[in-house]
Amino acid sequence: MKKQGIGKIAISISISDEDNKLDLINKFSNKGYVILTGQVGSMDSKNIIAAIETAAMRKDFIRENYREEHALYHATMEAFTGYCRGHIELGEVLRSTGLVYTLVRGNLIEGDKSSGDWLAVVLYGEIGSPRQGFEHEAIGMGVQPV
Repeated sequence: MKKQGIGKIAISISISDEDNKLDLINKFSNKGYVILTGQVGSMDSKNIIAAIETAAMRKDFIRENYREEHALYHATMEAFTGYCRGHIELGEVLRSTGLVYTLVRGNLIEGDKSSGDWLAVVLYGEIGSPRQGFEHEAIGMGVQPV
């Protein structure tokens, strides 16, 4: 079986239903990956970024040092840029979002210890006008070395 990259692991967890999500989290946690998932919704992009960074700190996904915070920040911004299709704007252009985030930390390639410590951030959910029924699916991913 081909070994998966950290981004594919994070995407698989993000788009899975609850039962499969728990199975995937257990499978990859047993292989040494640290995984954090959560939900957030807002019309303000700062709230999305703050929720992810706060959860990562509180759950000890990252330690409070420049290198780890910097890697998480850039992976999150890369994912959010993709999620918003290039423009990190929500309320300013009357868009809202509700999303799940998945953070995965570990080897870049499953089982390859020489690849070092990496972070993947995936954002998956609904984005659109702040009116019921006027939203669509979106996904974004960021991968950064720690």
